[in-house]
Amino acid sequence: MSVLAQESRGGSGSGSSTRLAWLLVLGIVLAALNLRTGVTSVGPLLDQLAAGLGMSSAGTGLLTTLPVLAFASVGAVTPSLARRIGEHRLLLLALVTLGAGLLVRSLVDSAPVFLVSSAVALSGGAVGNVLIPTLVKRHFPARTGIMTTVYTTALAVGTMLAAAATVPIERAVGDWHVALGVWAALALIAAVPWLALLRNEPARDANAKHAGIGRLARSKLAWMVAIYFGSQSMIAYILFGWLATMLTDNGFSTAEAGLILGLFTALNIPVSIGVPMIASRFGDQRPPIVGLIAFYVVGFLGLWFAPSAAWVWVVFVGIGMGSFPLALMLLALRTRTPESTAALSAFGQSAGYLIAGAGPLLVGVLRDVTDGWTVPFVLIFVVLTVQLLTGLYAGRNRYLEDERPAATMAG
Repeated sequence: MSVLAQESRGGSGSGSSTRLAWLLVLGIVLAALNLRTGVTSVGPLLDQLAAGLGMSSAGTGLLTTLPVLAFASVGAVTPSLARRIGEHRLLLLALVTLGAGLLVRSLVDSAPVFLVSSAVALSGGAVGNVLIPTLVKRHFPARTGIMTTVYTTALAVGTMLAAAATVPIERAVGDWHVALGVWAALALIAAVPWLALLRNEPARDANAKHAGIGRLARSKLAWMVAIYFGSQSMIAYILFGWLATMLTDNGFSTAEAGLILGLFTALNIPVSIGVPMIASRFGDQRPPIVGLIAFYVVGFLGLWFAPSAAWVWVVFVGIGMGSFPLALMLLALRTRTPESTAALSAFGQSAGYLIAGAGPLLVGVLRDVTDGWTVPFVLIFVVLTVQLLTGLYAGRNRYLEDERPAATMAG
């Protein structure tokens, strides 16, 4: 039960419930700001890190793969941890873990310790990935759309901030250790509201049935949500990994490619605000799913056949990236209870990130083998087709709990 509902039933004044609601909103926003800083702060400094740590190419490859491994593996066990520890306590622990991992890696000059501490930090982020949709469902069940807008916007701001500010900080102080350590401080600040919320831990129903990974693996809806999540994440991973190279291969200078990539990244913020607000107005999310695919199709066709106008096509692709906040929104919309949201969030994101992780590697192999972008673009349109088909199923107004018991929730 939501702590807001508990206070209401307990006869507390509306002022107390309002303060608690705003504290929860603040806690969710600050947590979301931190979920990607451990990932996007590394990319801009990868060359300096490799040189400073004496990291081999295998080490840098592992470093760039760690987010997918952490999000998939740790995310899968988050619901069971939440049932044992409590959702508020677990998110506080996740933020402290995230901050500690970021702090340690900013202090060391050892490649193995840097990798291990990065894995620790990303594990904290993985827990947050799963818990935040659950907390939105539990505490704001009637405001899923607006709260999804709030936390996906915070997630986009944190992602862009770490990507854009890390290099200027490094240049200003002349030390990559400090540039990475800044993000540890932000994570520890985010833990403060959850310290205050420890006494408002939601009551746990010991008799509630929980959908485990095995049960969800037999659910068609769970798989459609997972594949939709994975296909949209694969497109995002491909773009963040290869868009700049795609542009330079088509005649843009490195500086021009960087500006276009910056425009693409900046679009995440208004898109994260707009898409959940629009999608929440539909009882059925298939129309916005189809609309976002249409933006993708126009943008990718333009990049493929008229790359000289990349400035225009990147705007279309950036709007299509609204499929990410929509995918997060589906985790709550396709379930009736916070417990089921937690299970679907863990299953959908774990399977989805494993699917997504193969995208950049496939594009790199296909580009090298064919010496061009035609086959990679064909792959992108295959992924978009999968995204459309699974989205049409996952976007329909239905609930995980309503599937036949023998298929999903039995036992």
